[in-house]
Amino acid sequence: MTVENPSQAEIARVFALQQANQWNVKATGVEERKAKLAKLKASIEAHADDIVAAVLKDTRKPESEIRVTEVLNILGNIQLNIDSLDEWMAPTMVTPTRVQTDKAMIVYEARGVCLILGPWNFPLGLVFGPLAAAVAAGNCCILKLTDLCPNVAKIAKVIVDEVFEENEVAVFEGDVSVAEALLELPFNHIFFTGSTRVGKIVMAAAAKHLATVTLELGGKSPVIIDEGADIDAIAAALAGAKQFNGGQACICPDYVFVKEQDKAKLVDGFRANVEKNLYAGGAIDKSAIAQVVNEGNFARVKGMVDDAIAQGATVAVGGTLEADDLTIHPTMLTDVTPQMKILQDEIFAPVLPVMTYDTLDQVIEYIEERDKPLALYVFSPSQENIDKVLARTSSGGVTVNGVFSHYLENRLPFGGVNGSGMGSYHGYFGFKAFSHERAVYIHQPAAA
Repeated sequence: MTVENPSQAEIARVFALQQANQWNVKATGVEERKAKLAKLKASIEAHADDIVAAVLKDTRKPESEIRVTEVLNILGNIQLNIDSLDEWMAPTMVTPTRVQTDKAMIVYEARGVCLILGPWNFPLGLVFGPLAAAVAAGNCCILKLTDLCPNVAKIAKVIVDEVFEENEVAVFEGDVSVAEALLELPFNHIFFTGSTRVGKIVMAAAAKHLATVTLELGGKSPVIIDEGADIDAIAAALAGAKQFNGGQACICPDYVFVKEQDKAKLVDGFRANVEKNLYAGGAIDKSAIAQVVNEGNFARVKGMVDDAIAQGATVAVGGTLEADDLTIHPTMLTDVTPQMKILQDEIFAPVLPVMTYDTLDQVIEYIEERDKPLALYVFSPSQENIDKVLARTSSGGVTVNGVFSHYLENRLPFGGVNGSGMGSYHGYFGFKAFSHERAVYIHQPAAA
């Protein structure tokens, strides 16, 4: 499916409309914004089957995953904004330190006209989630979904056009040149989800206009398995995490540290869970695991695996890569070493390299010497060791004795740090990401 790119004149026309209208949108109150969010929610509910069909046309994902990530999560996110907006929009009162009879407050005001650039791994959820926060904060928005999912972009445009006038929210379809044209415009805020490489391009474009940015990137998220941890439970969690969206999630575990004496049990447990989840009929159930998004990414991952094997890595589980339909079977590699490409670049596939270690300090030193990851997972029965890992490492977020939970909890901020991102969102933190905290000081008349 190909979509004709909009002209630069058309992009500029819509941007100018939003620039002119931003002050009207900024001035809206709680009830007006709630009504817009409710209308957006109703449109998504009405088009739920269309959304699923569009994602299936663009990708091969399990329908149950699509329902959760591209429909139910969005609806829940919108409802959270509706339910919380009175509290979030209320000024924060501050007691002045010099003249306590005066008044001071922090007012949350819209940033203005925002650009939201979405990724391909969750093409609607990671655009409409930020959109809900931007609308709650009183902004105008232009959305650009990935050109790798044109059918999803088309249904996104249908929904947005049903709910909003183009001078408030608009969707532009098309290839990367459309995103490049949008980045030339003086947006007030840019929200980008994608790779670190493209994140640098987005930040450089934003710098030209001193636009603020939220960058949701990625990186190599480590798993630390401490001595005495429940290996059976960990193997099940890792197998499930690598099956989810075919391992194509920015918070997916990317490599594992385990004690040598626990390695065989981890491998056996991972294999057993993969077989139970995907091979109940003998052959892999391809309806239960997403394919790799395109040939380029398949070749990239295959190159990593081939390089690791050539340098001495062992295929402990899986290892089958089917180029004809871009399927990578869940794979675990052991005997990996740091010079291998698979330990240098984010994998973004259902492949999990495993390293062994002697002391926790060795693991911490390895993580400290590399870019700060988006997520870190530590499995340990020792609070002392958990505290040591938290004190000596840095990452966007951490889940202890589990996977993904820090992302799923909407009362926590989600975002990266340095190479894995900048800024955070989810719940209240999404509202803040699209808001400027404005200081207001009011002198009270002197007493007569």
